Amino acid sequence: MRKEDIQQTQLQIESQFDEVHGIINQHRSKALREVNHELVISAWEVGAYISAHLKTAEWGSKTVTLLAEYLRKKDTSLRGYGRRHLYNMVEFYECYSSAEFDAYMERWPQLSQQYEQSKQIVQSVIAQLQDIENQDVIFMQPLGAQFKPIPQFLLNLSFSNHIIIFNNCKRMEERLFYILYAYREKLSTRTLMRAISSNVMGELLGDGHNLSQGLKKLYPQANVMLKDTLMVDFLGLPKKHSEARLHKSIIEHGKEFMEELGSDFLFMGSEYPLEVGGSKFKVDLLYFHRGLQCLVAIELKTTPFKPAYMGQLEFYLEALDRDVRRSNENPSIGILLCQESNRMVVEYAMSRSLSPTMVAEYQRMFISKEVVQKTLDEFVGFIAKES
Repeated sequence: MRKEDIQQTQLQIESQFDEVHGIINQHRSKALREVNHELVISAWEVGAYISAHLKTAEWGSKTVTLLAEYLRKKDTSLRGYGRRHLYNMVEFYECYSSAEFDAYMERWPQLSQQYEQSKQIVQSVIAQLQDIENQDVIFMQPLGAQFKPIPQFLLNLSFSNHIIIFNNCKRMEERLFYILYAYREKLSTRTLMRAISSNVMGELLGDGHNLSQGLKKLYPQANVMLKDTLMVDFLGLPKKHSEARLHKSIIEHGKEFMEELGSDFLFMGSEYPLEVGGSKFKVDLLYFHRGLQCLVAIELKTTPFKPAYMGQLEFYLEALDRDVRRSNENPSIGILLCQESNRMVVEYAMSRSLSPTMVAEYQRMFISKEVVQKTLDEFVGFIAKES
């Protein structure tokens, strides 16, 4: 048998092996989802049962402690049913079976209009939220008491992620936002915690003052897919640092930086070379965004934003579109990442720009809780005004 025939046969066999691997992965993923669904439903029903008894004179807080001890002795294989965990289940049930939650869901059609530009993040989950009443629901009726069914969209997250959201987000709007966001981005517990701490909600629901007119026109969904603030505490940057230090730290922590950018980013290169008119140029960082199907050039600045910086970035985008972009890809996007920027200066600079660019900031340390709360208060006020 010829060498070429042997290679062809091997490729065919490997292709068949890949199909077998695909079957395994498909059912393994389905099994994991079903296990997660059952764990969330279990937490809901246990929380419902305890909640109902705590509202009578029959049970008190000491009874919950006794229940946790009983479960531990009854079944040593049980994990996650300590006193604090049981109260988490009670709070989980009471929150999403409350009148406040019901009222919020009644307002959802109006709110979904405000999220019109967030379709890439929430569209599939919005459909689930709107169809809750038409879906099969699961509930239990212990001792003749009927508990409210679990809203099906809650099953899209692990209970661990629900607890992170519940314990770190005090407003219903904020909780539901992060449920949708964690589902869309498939966030791990660690990444979800970072997202909440760094106020991703405030970033993604911003007013878009930092986006050029060209970016808004070409990519209406960009403001919910591209962050305007990146938390880079993992870089360990001192207060004063050079662009070279910033660039080197990003490359050394490439995985963490890409997680902060978002799950749709693919790394293309550092100091990506471009040649125009016999002169050589370098893009600090080049990525490809799967959702937007385009190249994303990032230029780094450690000084406050200056309008003059945009000229260099727009030049790089022109070179990328002419010489690097493939025919099936959309126009390239440019992100100027600087340490700080004046809001009004940015707004003036971006208001007439036809190139798809934006200005983003990086923060060396987490945003304070006060800033997060202020952003949330502004968002709630905006929702109340528009509803």
